[in-house]
Amino acid sequence: MAPSQHMFAIAPAQGRPSLSRSQLRLLRGKALWLYTAAEAGLRVVPTIAITRSAWEALEAECDSGGDTLRKVWVATLFKLVRPGARPPELVVRTSAPRHIPGLLSARVGLTAPADEFEAVDPAGPFGYAINAAFRSYGPPAPGWASETELEARANEIVIVQALASGRIAQFLTRDTVTGAPGPFPLPGKTMPDLPPDTAELMATIDATSGQHMSLLISVENGEAQMLSARSVQVSAGAQLEAAVGRVDSKVWTPADAVRRFNSAQLPQLLHPRLAAPEGARPVATGLGVSPGAASGEIVFTADDAARCRARGRHCILVVMETGPGDIEGMKAATGFVTARGGMTSHAAVVARITGKPCVAGLRTLQIDPENGTCRMGERTFSAGERITIDGNEGDIYAGSLPLSRPHIGGALSRLLDWADDTRTIAVRTNAETIDAVRTALSFGAEGIGLARSEHMFFSAERMVALRRLILSENEDDREAALEGLVDYQAADYAALFATMQGKPVTVRLFDPPLHEFLPRTEDDVEDTAASLGLSVKALRARLQRLVEVNPMLGHRGCRLVITYPEILAMQIRALVAGVETAMDNQDMPVALEIMVPFVTSAREVAWVKSRILDHIGHAEVFQRGASFSLGAMVELPRACLRAGDIAKEVDFISFGTNDLTQTTYGISRDDAPAFLATYHRKNLYDVDPFVTIDRRGVGELIQMAIERGRAVNPHLKVGICGEHAGEPNSLRFFSGLNIDYVSCSPYRVPVARMVLAQSEG
Repeated sequence: MAPSQHMFAIAPAQGRPSLSRSQLRLLRGKALWLYTAAEAGLRVVPTIAITRSAWEALEAECDSGGDTLRKVWVATLFKLVRPGARPPELVVRTSAPRHIPGLLSARVGLTAPADEFEAVDPAGPFGYAINAAFRSYGPPAPGWASETELEARANEIVIVQALASGRIAQFLTRDTVTGAPGPFPLPGKTMPDLPPDTAELMATIDATSGQHMSLLISVENGEAQMLSARSVQVSAGAQLEAAVGRVDSKVWTPADAVRRFNSAQLPQLLHPRLAAPEGARPVATGLGVSPGAASGEIVFTADDAARCRARGRHCILVVMETGPGDIEGMKAATGFVTARGGMTSHAAVVARITGKPCVAGLRTLQIDPENGTCRMGERTFSAGERITIDGNEGDIYAGSLPLSRPHIGGALSRLLDWADDTRTIAVRTNAETIDAVRTALSFGAEGIGLARSEHMFFSAERMVALRRLILSENEDDREAALEGLVDYQAADYAALFATMQGKPVTVRLFDPPLHEFLPRTEDDVEDTAASLGLSVKALRARLQRLVEVNPMLGHRGCRLVITYPEILAMQIRALVAGVETAMDNQDMPVALEIMVPFVTSAREVAWVKSRILDHIGHAEVFQRGASFSLGAMVELPRACLRAGDIAKEVDFISFGTNDLTQTTYGISRDDAPAFLATYHRKNLYDVDPFVTIDRRGVGELIQMAIERGRAVNPHLKVGICGEHAGEPNSLRFFSGLNIDYVSCSPYRVPVARMVLAQSEG
């Protein structure tokens, strides 16, 4: 678009605005709302707009002695003058799509330019005000800015208005707490007298903006004239109620409500949040890895957390890191703080499954267990002192701060049901406990996309059985250890299948990074030795033999069941027994999906597949309604490259994006927080790749694997089961990949339902 087209009337003094499509795309913030009202035939103070690129072109032309653009600008200015009237005093305002700190306040009462030269004179009051407004948008874009960023800066808008006469009034279009339609007074203000035609103006802006707005009008001769409008920050609950209300009043369709709702606000509806964090200053800041906020007494061990909970008190578990042995204490705690780890650490995953806030990667955390104290930032705390943690921002506060309650009710259910009407990609959950599964089902999960079988042993009694297996010295020892595990798993699987009532359940075969399940502390070693009937010395010798230099790339996944086939046999026995029990007690058939983890080749998959079929083939329960399918978890670059070969052996593949990101980048996901912050500051990474999927690297591998897999197996089912499957920006990318489902933590299921509907609609 030529610079001359970047100067136009939003609300001319006479008639309605006439803008091209290109000009309409430039409208944002106040300019958009003013145009909306003017286009609807409502009274709007005469207003024109000019972009930064046009103003700079005007100034450059002035220096060169030209006058083409100047004539267009003067003609545009005259559209502020009513027929037969003198040029009014002027107002200069910024018009940003959202609030930007430092934006210039309106410059009011500027004398209209006396001639065409004064209209572009940067030294005069009028030109100076326009320059100042553009400067307030921020410094020039850096040299490495993208074309999109440069275009956005060039298209920044300043609006010029005729100064309105009459009484000025300001009010809110909706209640900031309930979302009810207004008008309502501004906080701390009294409600101004408003003329009757205000209602139509307010309804027009509300329907178009879909936001809570603060409207500024002038009242003259009993009529309202719109001067300005800006959005007001309110709670997600108020936005939700307003969106549903617009549908009930026939202003929006259900599809409009889904499309216009800010999906990033959904976690606010599902978790407690800090009610008034503005006045409080955090004592330390780490990584917010699980949303929500919580207050409680500081405890330093899982046992102390359990004791605190038993006394009916809330507690925050503060530790260097967590492991499977801490699970009971984590269930008892209200929230967690860890010194190590990141978005996919043990603490973060458990927190998201259980819906509890977690701050991880708190590098300043130091714990003195002997004196029962810890240091966070510059502050020292004793056990029993109260703190508040914010798992959204990663902030930690001293004392108990007020929290807002989550907003889970009929309006949310209705909005998500509307979202499901346009969504084609299914949403499953990553869960293996009945509590987590029930939570996910209540949020609309359509199946289990990842049941981590090793997570079913996160209890003291079961941990002993699992450690007996891991620490076994020979096949006979393993066989004995496995007998106890079959009963545990069979009962667990039966309960899962019964709870899911025919919905698909994907069970991942054993994938325990062994170091996470082995005893670590002195007390833990002694207790484990006693439970296994070993001396501490003998146990230490066995532990030493199991040490791996890099256990996350070591003896895990399919490698474990290939080297120890009896472990695979145990799992299949337990699964079949669970299916049989469930089928004996329900009418709905069980839909079992077995997933082979950490594969690198089709030969690995074929080897495991043949052993599974040897056991499944003899199970009568699959002849009377229960279904079975086999898949592979694609979480290594080589598996992506060989996806065509792997697809010949399986019914489905599911991408484990956590490990795929880790192995593609060559970055330990638990150690990454130590340097990722520096990478962000130096603009080396735009986002944390463990939070938002790396589209150009990891994303390309996923896309390539899907294409190669479907090329040889057109019926191949494809899922995403890593933590990225619950993150909005990642979900938008996945929605364009021809996948069948995503699977995420229970509390992220509503987010996935909404974002996928918005992306596909």
